[in-house]
Amino acid sequence: MIEYDSIKKAMGVDIAISPKMAQAMYKWQHMYVNEAPWLNKEVKSLNLPAAICTEMARLVTMESSVTINGSARADLIAESMQPFLNQLQNYTEYACSVGGIVFKPYISGGKIAIDVTQAGSFYPVTFDSANDITAVVFPEFKQSGKNLYVRLEYQAFDGDTYTIINKAFVSKKMIVRMDEIINLGQEISLEDVDEWADIEPFVQFRNATTPLFSYFRMPMANNTDPLSPLGVSVFSRAVDLIRDADEQYGATLWEYRSKETAIQAADEFYQKDRKGHIILPAGNKRLYRALGPGVSDKDGAPFFNVYSPEIRDQSFFNGYNRIVQKIEFNSGLAYGTLSDPQTVDKTAEEIISSKQRSYGTVKAIQNSLAHAIEKLVDAIDAWMTIADVAPAGNVQVSSDWDDSLIVDKKREIEQLRADLSAGIVGRVEYRMKRFNETREQAIKMLREADEYDLEKENFDDNDEL
Repeated sequence: MIEYDSIKKAMGVDIAISPKMAQAMYKWQHMYVNEAPWLNKEVKSLNLPAAICTEMARLVTMESSVTINGSARADLIAESMQPFLNQLQNYTEYACSVGGIVFKPYISGGKIAIDVTQAGSFYPVTFDSANDITAVVFPEFKQSGKNLYVRLEYQAFDGDTYTIINKAFVSKKMIVRMDEIINLGQEISLEDVDEWADIEPFVQFRNATTPLFSYFRMPMANNTDPLSPLGVSVFSRAVDLIRDADEQYGATLWEYRSKETAIQAADEFYQKDRKGHIILPAGNKRLYRALGPGVSDKDGAPFFNVYSPEIRDQSFFNGYNRIVQKIEFNSGLAYGTLSDPQTVDKTAEEIISSKQRSYGTVKAIQNSLAHAIEKLVDAIDAWMTIADVAPAGNVQVSSDWDDSLIVDKKREIEQLRADLSAGIVGRVEYRMKRFNETREQAIKMLREADEYDLEKENFDDNDEL
């Protein structure tokens, strides 16, 4: 990360990230990669942050389908986006870990490519009323020996005007503190770096209709910094609980280590080498404890004792599972996703409520992802117009998600049957919803089932059964 004051000085813009939010994102990033600040030799990571994000991303994207059609341009956009869509679950996981991610398309060799930038690696400047970013700074780094080259790309969408500013800097002695680049160094020409030589320092478009990037934001409320429009990690409400779980797991491991069976005996019970040193049985040294010569029990005999206390593992694991269930609750996951589902008995209503909480979280993220994909397609469409990549044409985007992950199908079917029995829905409507049939298919199947005599019953295709 680049220190915000350095960006402000270099680009003349304020970064819309508060110190509190920056600190939180820094912690979420390190928790996700198993570098939480509380980990040490005694406290091992259970990798819960990554597990939470992986499971959430799986639920959000499994069986997802994005369709782009309407014209030859739409077909080209769909082709360009296919590599991106193939990695959609991974990108969703990254967004879950730190609260958001930016998709930035660009022209490369006459084709569209898409950069994916995680929170902490882009710097929002302004937002609109829908919490979509409208101005942002993107950094790019290049290291050569002891020199660090940085390119800052500022993009701003203001009304119908779109502005892009590029500046390059070199620091001949990198100054880094806690993953932050303190000093950008001296400003240089973009042409001084071969990879940036063809980049224009200033470009402005008129009649712009959309930002040339898309922000995928986690939809839950930001209780880390309520004034910030940035998204938060899906485990942001469970940070302290995750620490408790790691510590509880460390305590459980210590319980096993401290209760290892040991044979405590006077030196008289062990063989000795020529120098009189105790020889512990090969491969079992941890099992034996030599207490020294002449150690006796209360009867005066050489001391011998087997140390094998009872392990309290069940109590420890019960406590651990209680903590993990609280983590599931605070992360929007159903009970049993990470914890042992057999640990605590639950009523049917509690199980349904737990699943509905997960359904609600997943559905909200899916809606946010669908919105981000639509904005990404708009940005690609705009780039194609700017670069004259393809003739203008209609572009339609639709996202389809696997409803079985969102809707409690069993409960929905039971309600549909109750509505049919009460006469609230007809038989055709029931079949259409129950079996995903068209009206014509439903009427046909009901005809065959009831063996209707069309002439006798005078049944018409437009009649409701």
